[in-house]
Amino acid sequence: MFQQSFASRKRERLRLSFIFSFLLLFSLVIASLLLGRYAISLPDFTAMIKTALGHPALPDSKYQLLSTIVFDSRLPRVLSAILVGAALAVGGSAFQAVFRNPLVSPGLLGVLNGCAFGAALGMVLNSGLYTVAAFACIAGLCAVFIGILIARCIGGHSIMLLLLGGIISNALFAGLLSLVKYMADPQEQLPGIVFWLLGSLSTVSLPLLKLAAPVMIIAMLILMALGNMLDALSLGDDEAQSLGVPVVPMRYGVIFLATLISALTVCLAGVVGWIGLLIPHLTRLIWGAGNKVVMPLSAVLGAGFLLMCDDLARLLTTNEIPLGVVTELLGAGCFFLLLLVNWRKGSRYA
Repeated sequence: MFQQSFASRKRERLRLSFIFSFLLLFSLVIASLLLGRYAISLPDFTAMIKTALGHPALPDSKYQLLSTIVFDSRLPRVLSAILVGAALAVGGSAFQAVFRNPLVSPGLLGVLNGCAFGAALGMVLNSGLYTVAAFACIAGLCAVFIGILIARCIGGHSIMLLLLGGIISNALFAGLLSLVKYMADPQEQLPGIVFWLLGSLSTVSLPLLKLAAPVMIIAMLILMALGNMLDALSLGDDEAQSLGVPVVPMRYGVIFLATLISALTVCLAGVVGWIGLLIPHLTRLIWGAGNKVVMPLSAVLGAGFLLMCDDLARLLTTNEIPLGVVTELLGAGCFFLLLLVNWRKGSRYA
């Protein structure tokens, strides 16, 4: 009876958490559509939506102005923030689950530096938008592949060796990125590379977003569906195998999917740090380590966090602040508070 009551309370708490998270995200979406250099009032926004649905509530000229601002300018940016934030959070959760280490993130394993190197190389070669994105994606995958290859050369598939291989690969691609920046034209190419590396959603291309979004959403759904298997994997290789989990194919499959979605986020928005590390921590603090819950909740919270950061980036000053700068500053502060709270609750990290 007590166990049934406890399970019922847990389900109710989970349901309320998801409802609250979605309401928070919905509120941020509405605020992001209304706020900007040209602020839109809520009554005007409601009237515009009614007009768009075929119930004219605004003069035609005003409707054209508002619909251009909302649908052509702000909505693609909001959708990009939601997609990139959710993908980074789910990718970080997957990496931390498969490596059984809460400090692992796409940045630590070389994905972000690999993508940054690929994109910078594409810019130096004066490639088009799609070629730069392809270079970034391929280089990110190569960075993780090299990390795995280094681990295999050292001696096997163990988590510690994979992690060390990822750290070496990360350093290698950081060096290559510095080399490309050194070789870039300081007047024309280098400013563009530096701006892109700082992260921004202001230059997101809608065609590229339409191309990347289906891949990212499918990969995220697959990772979420693997939550129970990732929980089994967290018990250790022998225990997971005894439960019927194919440990090695599962580990490499999850690494591939998490790398792919992390690389695509870099293609869309440049290098945006901290979300893959911070949001899974925050979710586990609320809901424990069960990946079946952590991943979808991380996706919602990651989307909301990046949307809030993007709003701050474009509204705090006259000139837009790079998105990566805002996520670094907010992420560091929030992570410090999380560690402090955890430590005072009994230190799960000791």
